[in-house]
Amino acid sequence: MARANRTVVPESRAMLKQMQYEIASEFGLYGAPSSGGADTEFASELGVTGGSIGYGYSYLGHLTSRDNGSVGGEITKRLVKQAEQSLFK
Repeated sequence: MARANRTVVPESRAMLKQMQYEIASEFGLYGAPSSGGADTEFASELGVTGGSIGYGYSYLGHLTSRDNGSVGGEITKRLVKQAEQSLFK
């Protein structure tokens, strides 16, 4: 039986998506390949992006699995750190 990927707290989806793009921006990943990694906040105004997959990014095929995995790993690391801080205060 295949395990479905589901969000336990659906309200957190927007926050996680925002965190994903912030971290990717910090790593310099989500600018268009020819843009040199434009800041995600101003990417659409600068004409760097083209479609509508999350924050204006239409095609992210230029990103490697390693790049995408590093973003996911950093999200996990930050969420664990936040949880530890809230538990041990």
